[in-house]
Amino acid sequence: MSQSSSTRSLSTPTLGLVWFGASVSLAEILTGTFFAPLGLEQGIAAILMGHVIGCALFWLVAYVSAKTGTSAMGAAARSFGRAGADLFAVANVVQLVGWTAIMIVSGAAAANLLVPQLGGAGWCVVIGALIVLWIAVGVKRMGRVQSAAAVLLLALTFVASFAVFGEGAPVAPAGQEPLSFGAAVELAVAMPLSWLPVVGDYAREAKKPAAGAAVATSAYFAGSCWMFVIGLGCALFAGSDDVAAVMAQAGLGVVGILIVVLSTVTTTFLDAQSAGISAESVHPKLDARVCGIAAAVLGTVLAIFAPVSNFEEFLYLIGSVFAPMAAIVVADYFVAHRDRSAAAVDWRNIVLWVAGFALYRISLSWDIPCGNTLPVMVVIALAAVVVENVSSRRSERL
Repeated sequence: MSQSSSTRSLSTPTLGLVWFGASVSLAEILTGTFFAPLGLEQGIAAILMGHVIGCALFWLVAYVSAKTGTSAMGAAARSFGRAGADLFAVANVVQLVGWTAIMIVSGAAAANLLVPQLGGAGWCVVIGALIVLWIAVGVKRMGRVQSAAAVLLLALTFVASFAVFGEGAPVAPAGQEPLSFGAAVELAVAMPLSWLPVVGDYAREAKKPAAGAAVATSAYFAGSCWMFVIGLGCALFAGSDDVAAVMAQAGLGVVGILIVVLSTVTTTFLDAQSAGISAESVHPKLDARVCGIAAAVLGTVLAIFAPVSNFEEFLYLIGSVFAPMAAIVVADYFVAHRDRSAAAVDWRNIVLWVAGFALYRISLSWDIPCGNTLPVMVVIALAAVVVENVSSRRSERL
């Protein structure tokens, strides 16, 4: 169900702070360490290029939800029909629970290095409990807390940056596999891409749709690039891919804990809460907040008991599912002006999505200077427009 602008509750500055908070995470910093084989200049260039591509897609998807007042899965229904969107909603719930577990275990591991008294499982419980609290209170009612957290994170990331880049001259990375520029760009694209099935759930609440989508995208772009560069700095200047170890060596005990816990909570509650929104879109009798809390609890359990620390391949899997979906949604909204939300399933777009999924997976073995996502999405978007034009002409003849 779409919302009018008068019923929306998130101001443009609040959206910016929410998405800056989402961008400040250990996962983004850790991903930045993978760019070390390229060196500082080439690494930063790949980070910026990948984020320009990924955040352009981020903005397009956010804008569709902001203008239509629909959630991410509601926007998907415009292209795939109600039941078609349900398939993506179920996939989204699964990947968001998995992403919640990955974020919690990453945050707990870093916090445990700084303050080992609680143990890894204890820190998982603490972080999970804070995420549940964030969801239970709600981002609308926690506007001031979320804003304060984002401002504090901004200050803390300056401290972390000085700790990382104050280590002297860059050192040659050791023990890392070679990385091509194109592969690095794709890795940078993959992180904003992982938010495509989430961003619409918050952009739909924007009081000013165009401004809200633009500010949310800009805030995420700036924060995420910054985190990647901090990770790159850890690997090159501190000679470590463990940001918590770098902070510990710099004596940032309390500050480090604040960065780790706050960044994990402000990022991960968006995942868990969106899992609840997607669950509600599949079955309206479900309560989004209750399902979000359940996703946070399940993610915490998985973080404690399941091996979920490796997320690079998980990022690519998310991209292969949701990048073709986003390409079709964007093409239908901006070019074809097509709305299939009243239909049960749009099989034509389902077939296009399957082709896009296969093309994305195959293209991961190719070394393309601009990464794989952009060419795949252009091909699928163009295919969607061409098929729509052919179908329209055929209908006119009949």
